[in-house]
Amino acid sequence: MKPINTLFTLFLSSFPVIACAQNDKFVIKTIPLSDHIYMLEGQGGNIGISAGDDGVLMVDSQFARLTPQIFEAIKAISDKPIKFLANTHHHGDHTGGNSNVAKQKTTIIAHNNVRTRLIENNTIESLPVITYSDKLNIYINGEQVALMHFDNAHTDGDSMLYFTESNVLHTGDIFFTERYPFIDLNSGGSVNGYIDAVKKALILIDDDTKIIPGHGKPSNKKDYQLFLNMLEDLMAKVLAEINNGKSEEEVANNTSITKKYDDLGYSWNFISSEKIRRTFYKSLKN
Repeated sequence: MKPINTLFTLFLSSFPVIACAQNDKFVIKTIPLSDHIYMLEGQGGNIGISAGDDGVLMVDSQFARLTPQIFEAIKAISDKPIKFLANTHHHGDHTGGNSNVAKQKTTIIAHNNVRTRLIENNTIESLPVITYSDKLNIYINGEQVALMHFDNAHTDGDSMLYFTESNVLHTGDIFFTERYPFIDLNSGGSVNGYIDAVKKALILIDDDTKIIPGHGKPSNKKDYQLFLNMLEDLMAKVLAEINNGKSEEEVANNTSITKKYDDLGYSWNFISSEKIRRTFYKSLKN
């Protein structure tokens, strides 16, 4: 397993949500999805909240500097303690606030590899204390919440959480709404694994499912299917280039591969159209 300190630092310094890093007055936006499930939108990965008589289940914690605003948003929803914090993966815009949340006597849960990656990155003060390998269920606020691991997708430690009665799915970064995804090849991610994870998730949900993506607006199955179509289209085009003997530089410079989606605004600060072409080439060439 390769050290990730350099990549992790680059990720945190490059991610566009950090543009307002010093804005202490930044307001976390609360979006209700059901009678007790909410999405909190801020400057990192989208947070999921289940609030009820049993307490609060929190999904991801964004950046440490945003914890006061996040706590304020949660308190506006519920006066109950944060009982559990589940991390969808190890990246800092999803786990940066872990240590602050843990001080509330909150139990942190994640896949085994998330704990491993956080230790590698020397973030030992915010480690999950419960880990799992394949599936894990949490029973809270009147429903079963299923944590499911997907191999080598965005990273090697990805979890999705499905709120079974509310019919809400938190995908973590296995879904970026209307933009190119970050597939972290240096942390065990892969194009094939990512696409396979999306396909499996689509089988699980229905047309009424509300989706909390890792980044972007709340979505639905139709949106997720369009995202899959984009991924499969790019994979087919890049594979064709590879089979024709094209080099990484030739693929990276071939704007026709991504033009359809570039025109729709899928290219963004962290994952440009060139970077997604390179990512697909590197992953599929191996």
